[in-house]
Amino acid sequence: MITATAPAKTEVNYLNCEHGLKSWLLTGDHKRIAVMYLIVVTVFFFMGGLYAAGIRLELATPAGDLFDSNTYNKVFTMHGVLMIFFFLIPSIPATLGNFLIPLMVGAKDLAFPKINLLSLYIYAVGACFTLWALISGGVDTGWTFYTPFSSSYSNGYVITVGLGIFINGFSSILTGLNFIVTIHRMRSPGLKWFRLPLFVWAHYATSIIMILGTPVIAVTLFLLVLERGLHIGFFDPAYGGDPVLFQHMFWFYSHPAVYIMILPSMGVISEVISTFSSKKPFGYTFIAFSSVAIAVFGFLVWGHHLFVASQSTYAGLVFSILSYIVAIPSAIKVFNWTATMYNGRVRLTTPMLYALGFIGLFTIGGLTGLFLASMGLDVHLTDTYFVVAHFHYVMVGGAILGYLAGIHFWWPKMFGVMYPETPSKISAWLVFLGFNLTFFPQFILGYMGMPRRYHIYPPEFQVFNVLSSAGASILGIGFLLPAIYLTWSLKYGKPAGPNPWGSTTLEWQTASPPPPTNFDVTPVITKEAYDYSHEEVLDIG
Repeated sequence: MITATAPAKTEVNYLNCEHGLKSWLLTGDHKRIAVMYLIVVTVFFFMGGLYAAGIRLELATPAGDLFDSNTYNKVFTMHGVLMIFFFLIPSIPATLGNFLIPLMVGAKDLAFPKINLLSLYIYAVGACFTLWALISGGVDTGWTFYTPFSSSYSNGYVITVGLGIFINGFSSILTGLNFIVTIHRMRSPGLKWFRLPLFVWAHYATSIIMILGTPVIAVTLFLLVLERGLHIGFFDPAYGGDPVLFQHMFWFYSHPAVYIMILPSMGVISEVISTFSSKKPFGYTFIAFSSVAIAVFGFLVWGHHLFVASQSTYAGLVFSILSYIVAIPSAIKVFNWTATMYNGRVRLTTPMLYALGFIGLFTIGGLTGLFLASMGLDVHLTDTYFVVAHFHYVMVGGAILGYLAGIHFWWPKMFGVMYPETPSKISAWLVFLGFNLTFFPQFILGYMGMPRRYHIYPPEFQVFNVLSSAGASILGIGFLLPAIYLTWSLKYGKPAGPNPWGSTTLEWQTASPPPPTNFDVTPVITKEAYDYSHEEVLDIG
């Protein structure tokens, strides 16, 4: 990609704190907002991780000797709520998406800077509701809030958590709206649709899901709050409601929400593999359209969560077929990433290690999803640890590894410093090995019939649970290391320069960190996003 601007010469950047904390809290700069999101979602990640550690400690022995039943229910519920609604869903769009989309399209900021800041504060308000419920007593329903348990029998803090997630939904909607308008209306001259980086395509597809799907979960949880508080019969049979209606409404959003979590990571992986293979992504157009296809088909497969919930066999057959079809766009991405590396100049940097780990783990997660899309197998595997393992291979092995790849890839651009390479590579290997030791035994547990969400289990399951708990210890160390060395790099890291990786997309054509207006001169785009035809580009890094 060739632009009409050189890297910015100014010494001033968005990290300048001369006006104090107030200048950050009232900022309209998308880069500062992204950094504030980064701090908050990191806090929620480690909070959710502490609950996960409690789960694995409890399950190391067959007897319930750490928590009683009610406490264990609260522990796995709050782990799911914090990780899904307050980390996984906002993690990449709110941090990397906020930071990079204006830079990648050559804009000075997002289309609506004040709304962008409002999104952050809405997220914070929703988080406060949820944290208050956590401190006051927790919720014991599971993160799916299935009725009528949640509407009639669980503790009263389900109302507080429901309101917190309801409020948080508006943050997602506004962020998605901001991205779509920015991508449509604020691209630099010459930046046509098929010159956009694949990261932008992935966020465009994600934004469609945010805008169309999030109102459904918001309304669903609001109806749950009304039923719980005012005894209006929407879902509880005692009031004339239908509990299966809740499942339909919940999964109509929550299955597309899986793609809110995974599509941005796929965008990250496309950028990382292209850069560290020094090649244009193989099948660029197919990868771009596959992101949109995932967003569309994601709304058509929610019924495979209801195979054992009184859904008709014929409806189940349709949802089963659609669930197999939705795997095709993801397979296209995996094949094309692999083809991109073929005959490329592959550099095994830390971001590339995370990207390779993503491909391996996400492939396992996707293939095991086909087992759950088959009605006959799903009857046996539903609500077992097979589902837990599949979900985490997609969410941790996919979404979080993509997030870590992105953070390591764009850290020099965000803060202008390099992190130490040796501990970062060690961390990548620890995460990959620890993750597999944690969750692969759970496929076996699920096949053997161990139900999820039970803290007391037969002794014959212990050996696999011990392996999982040991793997979780390794995984925890792997996650903790980046927090240490990335923080260290802010003070002691070597200056990064504008383009330490030799990438060709537009965000690397300005200073690191970028100036407040991103570019000194409006870029003019004359070539595609991934032009590695020049030897001087190939030789960088």
